[in-house]
Amino acid sequence: MDAKRFLQQVGSAVSDEFVKDRTILSFEEYLSLFLQNPRQQARNAAQYVKDAIDSFGQELVPHPSGRIRRFKIFDCALGERGGRVAGQEEVQNDIYRLLGNFVRTGKVNRLILLHGPNGSAKSTLVSAIKRGLEQYSRAPAGALYRINWVFPSEKLIKGSIGFSDNPGQADFPTFAHLEAENVEVRIGCEVKDHPLFLIPREERRRLLEHTVKAEADGVLPEYLLEGGLCHKCRTISTALLSVNGGDFSKVVRHAQIERFYISRQYQLGTVTVEPQVSVDAGYQQLTADRSQHNLPPALHNIVLFEPRGALVAANRGLIEYSDLLKRPLETFKYLLGTTESGEVPLEHFILRIDEVLIASANEKHLTAFKELPDFASFKGRIELVRVPYVRRWRVEREIYDAEITQTTVGKHVAPHATEVASIWAVLTRLKKPIPDRYPQEIRDLVDRLTPCEKMHLYQDGIAPARLSLAQAKELRKAVQELYEESDAYPNYEGRSGASAREIKTSLFNAAQNADYRCLHPLAVLEELEALCKDKSVYEFLQQEVVDGYHDHEELVRTTENEYLELVDAEVRDSMGLVSEGQYNELFERYLQHISHWVKGEKLRNRITGEMERPDEGRMAELEAIVMPRGEDSGDFRRGMIAAIGAHKLDHPDDEMDYPRIFTDLFRRLRDHFFEERKRVLRKNKENILKFLSDDRATLSAKEQAQVESTLKTMAGKYGYCDACAKDTIVFVMRKRYA
Repeated sequence: MDAKRFLQQVGSAVSDEFVKDRTILSFEEYLSLFLQNPRQQARNAAQYVKDAIDSFGQELVPHPSGRIRRFKIFDCALGERGGRVAGQEEVQNDIYRLLGNFVRTGKVNRLILLHGPNGSAKSTLVSAIKRGLEQYSRAPAGALYRINWVFPSEKLIKGSIGFSDNPGQADFPTFAHLEAENVEVRIGCEVKDHPLFLIPREERRRLLEHTVKAEADGVLPEYLLEGGLCHKCRTISTALLSVNGGDFSKVVRHAQIERFYISRQYQLGTVTVEPQVSVDAGYQQLTADRSQHNLPPALHNIVLFEPRGALVAANRGLIEYSDLLKRPLETFKYLLGTTESGEVPLEHFILRIDEVLIASANEKHLTAFKELPDFASFKGRIELVRVPYVRRWRVEREIYDAEITQTTVGKHVAPHATEVASIWAVLTRLKKPIPDRYPQEIRDLVDRLTPCEKMHLYQDGIAPARLSLAQAKELRKAVQELYEESDAYPNYEGRSGASAREIKTSLFNAAQNADYRCLHPLAVLEELEALCKDKSVYEFLQQEVVDGYHDHEELVRTTENEYLELVDAEVRDSMGLVSEGQYNELFERYLQHISHWVKGEKLRNRITGEMERPDEGRMAELEAIVMPRGEDSGDFRRGMIAAIGAHKLDHPDDEMDYPRIFTDLFRRLRDHFFEERKRVLRKNKENILKFLSDDRATLSAKEQAQVESTLKTMAGKYGYCDACAKDTIVFVMRKRYA
């Protein structure tokens, strides 16, 4: 590649992008841009953040309540690793609702405080918004502009720089586009003043009411209606107006309107304030700087102040106070007035800001804060948003799958390694339901729910296999109520338990286990068992055991049983003795018979073509396997048809996935097959172990071919390598076939 040609291509691309993005404008050019799309250019910070969230789109995702709105801004950005928010859709909707309230009010008058246990994704939620703001600010719809002041050099214009009545200046309606060599000094605005602030307040109000309000028919932002130039820009503007005899056009020709982009790295439009003790806003005297001689003569006799600090850097965007309540109260007391008025009183002037204020705190610090006398003052200025731990294991697994990879752990990640960690983590967070809160007909069902049964109810709406269809239906109706049962309690479900940070540590530790060539679920289970012994380190391990809840060592064994069921089914399926398709076919034939039985109709025999009554023998054969003991077959059949009808009403566009809808019934089918073919399964698994232990010479050619086919299926369909397949089969043989 030719270096010169490459540089020319890069230069051309940069130049084209500069022009396309309209990076530098005169004030007149900006005003034309404003009139083309008034609403886009007349947004306060709350409207801007809300529009940024909307720009990424949204979708409905499964939830214990049915479906819930998820905002795509919280998904991983293109080209970035990590950072996706797993679950937490309730929190996303709460933040969006509060932003909508700020927009309707016309100002940001509350601080959003995300509170929850350590490691519940509070910071990740805010980081996702900040990352989205960065991307949005680079899109045409997210363009943001600020004011700079430009003064031409004496080489270009004779006389006092920018202040004389020299007729030669008439040739320059604007200094915004001057070449660098023709500019004596360029003064930026640290506050990022909105360009409309150059227009006096009354005229600006009329402009906004005539354009924005007429277009949007909504509340105009108070920041644009009542706000004005910062102290430095006001001083410069006043000086220019004075020396130009009140000629407004000669003032604004010094205004250069520059597009800026929100940046986390350079703390532009978004800043994170860590919990260290520091001042969040301040200023320095610009005219005391050695560059004073570069300023125009008329500015030498006035004092310019240059504000600085986190509040200044984040203006017109978002500021995050990480672990706010870890700071001494005196260091953030100023937020009492700032959140309500949008003003920060400094020694020589009042700094007016427009930014979304969002903070995080853990539950311990929030509880202590509520005990302080000052909390009453803060209460009316804070919007509390609870961020609990995730309580659905598939969502929890997304957290670990994003970080636990072959690259990060240095070895193959066996199937279900992150899954067993996720299941145990969720089990530690669940609370025993309070049966008295439920109707009499399901009170006993709720009271008898085990942690594992509650977990499956949250995740897939799967009722315990021990229940009749009627009982399962009633229990499923109460899933949302169960999920929200403790929302009003200080010790809510999801406040305590294993955090994702602790689970990640256990996963990385398990990857170092020398007994396994892969990161294997069995190594993860060993780490979880070890973690349960550190009761002095982990507070959640000290909870009182209530009917199996919070019995964390027993929950490790529960997780192991869940894993055993899963991998045994996978190995059996890989052997090809009975496929899921055969189970489906058997179940669909049964449904066809009971459907005609319920309707009192005959069905056509597929072989003879004759119309016949439903086959009682065939129906009874399957019911003997899957029907709960003691249930009437007629009630069972009617319940099955009703369950299918209800599912179709709730999911009209979905295909009928019978194994997912009737998970417990399919489990009974598989278990029945297991008992009938246990000897054959044991023999096949022994053959696999011989094959993997280089003892394949003892196997016949047919047996070797069967083993190779099984291992190929385990690798292609489920992701096993030979090493983790062997470890898994040894585990299954020891637990189930010994």
